[in-house]
Amino acid sequence: MESLIGLINKIQRACTVLGDHGGEGMSLWEALPSVAVVGGQSSGKSSVLESVVGRDFLPRGSGIVTRRPLVLQLHKTESGSEYAEFLHAPKKRFSDFAAVRKEIADETDRITGKTKQISNIPIHLSIYSPHVVNLTLIDLPGLTKVAVEGQPDSIVEDIENMVRSYVEKPNCIILAISPANQDIATSDAIKLAREVDPSGERTFGVLTKLDLMDKGTNAQDVLEGRAYRLQHPWVGIVNRSQADINKNVDMIVARRKEREYFETSPDYGHLASRMGSEYLAKLLSQHLELVIRQRIPSIIALINKNIDELNAELDRIGRPIAADGGAQLYMILELCRAFDRVFKEHLDGGRPGGDRIYGVFDHQLPAALKKLPFDRHLSLKNVQKVVTEADGYQPHLIAPEQGYRRLIDGSISYFKGPAEASVDAVHFVLKELVRKSIAETVELKRFPTLSNDIATAANEALERFREESRKTVIRLVEMESSYLTVDFFRKLHTEPEKKPEKNANPSGPNNDRLGDNYLRRIGSNVNAYINMVCDTLKNTIPKAVVYCQVREAKRSLLSNFYAQIGRREKERLSAMLDEDPQLMERRTQIAKRLELYKSARDDIDAVAWK
Repeated sequence: MESLIGLINKIQRACTVLGDHGGEGMSLWEALPSVAVVGGQSSGKSSVLESVVGRDFLPRGSGIVTRRPLVLQLHKTESGSEYAEFLHAPKKRFSDFAAVRKEIADETDRITGKTKQISNIPIHLSIYSPHVVNLTLIDLPGLTKVAVEGQPDSIVEDIENMVRSYVEKPNCIILAISPANQDIATSDAIKLAREVDPSGERTFGVLTKLDLMDKGTNAQDVLEGRAYRLQHPWVGIVNRSQADINKNVDMIVARRKEREYFETSPDYGHLASRMGSEYLAKLLSQHLELVIRQRIPSIIALINKNIDELNAELDRIGRPIAADGGAQLYMILELCRAFDRVFKEHLDGGRPGGDRIYGVFDHQLPAALKKLPFDRHLSLKNVQKVVTEADGYQPHLIAPEQGYRRLIDGSISYFKGPAEASVDAVHFVLKELVRKSIAETVELKRFPTLSNDIATAANEALERFREESRKTVIRLVEMESSYLTVDFFRKLHTEPEKKPEKNANPSGPNNDRLGDNYLRRIGSNVNAYINMVCDTLKNTIPKAVVYCQVREAKRSLLSNFYAQIGRREKERLSAMLDEDPQLMERRTQIAKRLELYKSARDDIDAVAWK
């Protein structure tokens, strides 16, 4: 049965791989307890970590050696082999711990360069060994008071902010490292721990370098909790000396020498049972498991909350596409119908836009008809010219019928312009509604190729509807020319033409038969007839446009498209459902996180109460 800490380590690694340790609110990574190692420079942090692990694996040197957080996960194994793995090199096992030290240094330099800069991007290292306890430790850069050469002036504040960002989390256990040969009141680690954990509930105090204290002095007041009281007992550590490090003294030997030191010490012999790195590791492991068990309800609640949010997002962006050709065709048809619903809502008033078509008929068409140049076409001069030319060599006997017909034909031809303009105006409105409908169809957002195909098919259909509508409105205009309403002219009351005054200058050889009043009456009669035709077309043109364009767009906008996709092979259907790569990547990430959370929930339930 996997240990609870080992399980939490596995979940933390998975969270890191998926980038699930940031964002709004508390992430799952932050909700899982871990131990942050805090101390000033040269406080012995590295030696404590190596003693806990039982291996010499951390870079050493002067100044800031730890320049990136090191997330160290220890896994107790039953086999005798020991090895390490880095998250950034998952397929490589390190059995040589000198190579681990070099890899930590090299990976640090990859981000910070060969400088003394720091970075908050952590290095993740897992160590598998029968000589460790299950534990997660985070080694943080040592707190410092001054910047040295090659470091920015802000380095002191930058390191403190980085360390603080870890230790201020409520689920973080603080391992505060302080050297025994310095006054505990000046300890950087204790100072920071007191600020973020004033009750001392989350803080474990570790006193290093006990063997380096001045002769005649000891640290009993600190270790027994009199100098600075914490809720957890202080632990004393005796690290390897520099000479032992230089001689590569084995860690197992160093642990034995540490035990002997406390057991034989006159100052600390009575505390020997709870001193040393081995005791510290077991203490932290036991406490970490206890904290994890206490946090299980809140961890499960957070996991369930994340699962619900991810499922909701997956529903919003769409579930994965079926591989079956029939299912893909069905999905395409459903997406087309979703677009069609939105498009019809625009036309019928559920969404804005359809009112613009009414605006074409109610404003644009009447305005265009008013601007037609009938006053010029039916001026006295033009009426005289048309009537005279229409009679040819023989003047008309009663009424200039051919002149009337030519004047009417010429006037009616002007109606073609506004009629075609109405067709085009409605066409552009429909095209814009197609574009908006595609953009507003949520289901289509994940399929840019299908969206383009639908837009192309819809616009091709609108072009056909426009051509048919143009032919129809032109026919309406031409029908008005081809057959005139005879009753209109039969009902006209003719008035006797006034004779010209005696002194008036004759206007030409035909002045007697084409006087101004006579011509004016002809123009007036034609104008009255044209107004009647105008009123008719003002009603029939919108009817024709709606019938040929709007009605057809509602009824059969994608009819040809449906027929085409019904004959397409599976490969072409798959190509139409080619999603936005970013959306596909997002769904993949959500699916992986969902799998992580569900697995974590099941595993925690299975292990937590054993």
